[in-house]
Amino acid sequence: MSEILVNKLTGTSTAGSILVTGEGNSTTTNLQQGLAKAWMHMPNGGAGTISISDSLNTSGIVDGGTGIYTPSWTNSMNNATYEFSLASQRGASFADHPTLNNIATGSMQMAQSNASAYVNSAIYAASIHGDLA
Repeated sequence: MSEILVNKLTGTSTAGSILVTGEGNSTTTNLQQGLAKAWMHMPNGGAGTISISDSLNTSGIVDGGTGIYTPSWTNSMNNATYEFSLASQRGASFADHPTLNNIATGSMQMAQSNASAYVNSAIYAASIHGDLA
């Protein structure tokens, strides 16, 4: 199966970049731009010492109190306008949801909150897309 895929894949490569031609047309996509530049998975948020169970380009995480977490990137982003996706395990309330409190080139502060307060989440995850510095 992978052999067939490789034979149909066409593209060009330049310093640190791969352009891939779309199926059936001449539109190209910069593959490097679409790759996640950082991600992390943190189980058991708020249940004792927090830790990252698996990650890419994530150097550590700081516990900011109930439901507040700040992961840091090993290699900073080019600017603080990168895209992020947050996910968390729902708590006892359907109103619990992940939020972004602050974003910087080398880290971001995320939280789990409901209508009135920050709350802990059993699982938290983040994915970051953008340009590395």
